[in-house]
Amino acid sequence: MRSIALILACTLALTGCMPMAMFASSSGASYSGKGNSFGTFVASRDVNAFCISPKLRFLIWDFEGHFGKKVIMNSGYRDNQHNSSAGGQDNSYHKKCMAADFYIPGIDKSQLIAYAMRNDDVGGLGCYPGRSFIHVDVRDRPRGYSRPVTFSGC
Repeated sequence: MRSIALILACTLALTGCMPMAMFASSSGASYSGKGNSFGTFVASRDVNAFCISPKLRFLIWDFEGHFGKKVIMNSGYRDNQHNSSAGGQDNSYHKKCMAADFYIPGIDKSQLIAYAMRNDDVGGLGCYPGRSFIHVDVRDRPRGYSRPVTFSGC
């Protein structure tokens, strides 16, 4: 009896550590035909989700858990050539494995922006008019910032 109670207690403790993203949905036509790169849905086969820092991975899981749906990444890691062709900055966090551009099917971009603004793990937030995705990165916020550093229309 004692060992069963111990097993149950350990199971409950570990369950509290599971990211809610494990329960996020990826059903529906919006996910049909999308690629998968290292456990992340990607918009095309050119998107590299391999090189994602642990902090960024946890941030993506946080978005998935909050909205109950998987993200679809438009851009992850970029080497110098890819970053240049995408019009990225020389000091882009995409080159450092610390940034992702993504959307969540069925979730309005304004909801993603509002959640990112409240999320302490978002260091930088980019919003592009006419585009369905947002940019998040996990840079350290400057001293005194209680919200992400924002740019491009946020």
